[in-house]
Amino acid sequence: MKSLCIKTNNSDLLNYLLNELQNTDLKNICFSENEFKLYKNIIIHYSGKDENLFLSKISSMLCFLVIDELEETLLKRLMMQNYFYFDSSERDNILAICFDIMTDDFTNLFDKKFKILYDIFYQFLSTHKSIVLNGFINFRLKEYLSFLDNIVNEAVNSFVIEKEYLEFISLLKLYINSQACGCEMVHIIFSSSESILLDENKNLIVVTDDIFKAKYLSDISFSSNDYILNSLLTLLPRKIYIHLVDEDNNEFINTLQLVFENKVSLCKDCNICNLYKVSHKSLNRKIPHSEHS
Repeated sequence: MKSLCIKTNNSDLLNYLLNELQNTDLKNICFSENEFKLYKNIIIHYSGKDENLFLSKISSMLCFLVIDELEETLLKRLMMQNYFYFDSSERDNILAICFDIMTDDFTNLFDKKFKILYDIFYQFLSTHKSIVLNGFINFRLKEYLSFLDNIVNEAVNSFVIEKEYLEFISLLKLYINSQACGCEMVHIIFSSSESILLDENKNLIVVTDDIFKAKYLSDISFSSNDYILNSLLTLLPRKIYIHLVDEDNNEFINTLQLVFENKVSLCKDCNICNLYKVSHKSLNRKIPHSEHS
C-alpha cells in the first residue's frame, strides 16, 4: 500500500483537492481529511498495484491545482517583487497581458508549464510520504516561477511599448492641433508592399527616406510606412483619404486614425482605388524568371 499526506491551511486548496479526489477515475484509493496541530491534512491510501499510475494521477492533480488556483497569485507576487514601481492599475494591465500571452499560445505554454510542475511533483512524491503545499510552492517550484517570470517580463515589455506608443500618439495629436493646416488634401494609396502619396491634383508627392530629414519619427517603430507618417506631419493636410489597395497593414492605418482622428477617411471603391488595385494585381501576377530557364 502507498500512502501520501498533503498538508495545507488554505481551505480553497483543500476543497479543490477533495473535490478532485472525489471525482477521480483512479481505483483502489481511499482518502480522509484530518486536522492536526499545524495543518489540515488530506491522507490518501492506494491499495492498487500500479504505484506509478497513482503517483502520476496525484502529481497531475497538484499541477492543475497550482495552475488553476495559484498561478494568478504567483504572477502578482512576481510583479510586486520585480516591478513594484508600477501602480495597481498598471499592474492589473500587465496581469491581463500575461493572460493574453498564455492564451495566444495556450497549448504550447500550458504543456511547458505542466511538464515543469509534473516532473517536480512526481520526483518529490516518489521519495516522500508527505508534502506541505505552501512550503513546497515557495521553495521547490523555482523552475516554474522562472517560467512565469519570463511571461511577466514579456508582458511588461509589451505594456511599456504600448504606453510609449500612446504617449507618442498623444504628443503628435497635440502638435497637429496646434498647427495650421499646410494643404487641403492628401491621398494615400495604401499597399503592404509600398504606399504612395498624391496631392489634391493626384500628383505624386515624393516621400524622402532620409533618416536625417525625418523630424517626427520616434524610436518606436510603427511599421514600414514611418516615412509616410513623417511626410503627413510635415504637410499637415486638412483631409487624408486612404485608398486601400490591400489591408495587410492594419497597424499603420490604426496609427494614422489615432494621430489624425476625423481628418482620415478610408476608401475601398473609387476611381483611384480601382486604378491602383488593377496595377497591384498585375504586379503580383508577374512571375520571376526561373534560374534554369
